[in-house]
Amino acid sequence: MKIKKGKKNQELQETQGKVAAEAAVSEANEAGVEELVEMPEVVTEPTEEMKKNASKIERFSQAVSKIKNELRKDVVGQEEIIDNVIIAIIAGGNVLLEGVPGVGKTRLVRSLSKTLSLPFSRIQFTPDLMPSDVTGTNVIEKDDNGKLNTVFRRGPIFANLVLADEINRATPKTQSAMLEVMQEHKITVGNTNYKLEEPFFVLATENPVEQDGTYPLPEAQMDRFIFKLIMNFPTAKELADIVKMTQITLDETAEAVVDGASILEMRALASQVPVIDDVLDYAIRLVTNTHPELENASSTATKYVKYGASPRAAQALVTCAKVRALVSGRYNVSYADIDALARPVLRHRIKINYNAVNERLTVDDVIGLLLKENKRLSK
Repeated sequence: MKIKKGKKNQELQETQGKVAAEAAVSEANEAGVEELVEMPEVVTEPTEEMKKNASKIERFSQAVSKIKNELRKDVVGQEEIIDNVIIAIIAGGNVLLEGVPGVGKTRLVRSLSKTLSLPFSRIQFTPDLMPSDVTGTNVIEKDDNGKLNTVFRRGPIFANLVLADEINRATPKTQSAMLEVMQEHKITVGNTNYKLEEPFFVLATENPVEQDGTYPLPEAQMDRFIFKLIMNFPTAKELADIVKMTQITLDETAEAVVDGASILEMRALASQVPVIDDVLDYAIRLVTNTHPELENASSTATKYVKYGASPRAAQALVTCAKVRALVSGRYNVSYADIDALARPVLRHRIKINYNAVNERLTVDDVIGLLLKENKRLSK
């Protein structure tokens, strides 16, 4: 049967592409379905240190619940986004939020600053924004005696919670001003270093790179975000709730429930959560399996990955898994914690190659294949 050119031919190509993508995603299962098993649940007794901190652990869980309840007053849906943002803040990392305009990225950050009682500043990134507009600059001022002095005027980066709004609309030169502050929590202007007050947290929003007026973020800057989270468009019911909420007020109604000192205390407590060697090896193997250039490279990485994740990915996985364990009321990190955090940690740190693009696989699809392969190897 002859197929006419035009619409029918286009539909046939799209159907073939979808079938190829589905086949690639299920390839790991088909290769060894009998070998793929759920990882065993890790159960360990609370350490002596944890027993001493039992009351702190209880307050930890209560504080996280209060934060979530307050954020729900201003943000409709996006439960996974809220959970991961809270985990990142307690872990001491920065978060990159991607989504189309209007899905509530900026509102989430403003509500978060109220809930955490932290000084908040917003930087609107535009193509003409300069690095000194972010960090601050030295200016010459005349004192009461008429003497000229050099004075440093601090920029908006000097706050505990910084919203870098539409960060990928600024040029790479301006984006580079964020590298030192995001990693070391300090600013260097001239020959002087300025330490930022803890806790310090950058929550950046970006528009999809396909939209006009955007610049791709450099890999060095992407790697400094502990998570990249995707804010999807709300469902019809969620959209109706958003409209009803904004008809009453456009202001955030969340109230303060914790402060900066509490966040630092929660961070210190999370660092004491034990990680057994098997779970640690599982996390390390997942990161090393993203590198196609290694001698014992995974089949998924060899076929679909161009560049693998950096060592920061392994650090982020373990650090955030400890926080997630405490949020879940557990005294230990489990395999499920690593699996749940794999996509937020890895999706901005690995680059897929042409084979993945040709088979219409997304980065998240490839991470799913890496997880399945990692489970087989860890059996």
